[in-house]
Amino acid sequence: MLRHSIGKKSGKIKNDVERGAVRKFAEAINDPHPLYTNEEVGKQSRYKENLAPPTFPVTFNYGTIADFQLPDKGLIHGEQTFCYERPLLVGETVYCWMEVKNYVEKAGNNQRLDFLFLTKYGEDAVGNPLFTAKQIIILNESVRKGMLP
Repeated sequence: MLRHSIGKKSGKIKNDVERGAVRKFAEAINDPHPLYTNEEVGKQSRYKENLAPPTFPVTFNYGTIADFQLPDKGLIHGEQTFCYERPLLVGETVYCWMEVKNYVEKAGNNQRLDFLFLTKYGEDAVGNPLFTAKQIIILNESVRKGMLP
């Protein structure tokens, strides 16, 4: 169903690591670490700035891929991993894009499940890699039916 999307990429999208967004995200995940929210602690750290929590890139815009559209509802979050070159700093700009890495259909006991493998990338303003996020999305029968023309 989505095999035609393997290898396709989105264009790069500019995202800012905003202090208020980092504070709200840290509150939402219930992680009160002062390195995320206390400006004095950030200034005294080895990075001289507050950091974004490790899962903060889920809030970024990664752009769109031509002829690739997933529904807003019904998707199953299978797995997600983040690999960092360095932490994200409050106040910096991150350029993000994504790529469809693979699509696998598997027969289960009751229904077929499809697995979509995405890789999302973030780099700084001069093109240095900051992070890679790998994600697996599971599509069940009802989601696939809703995607048919």
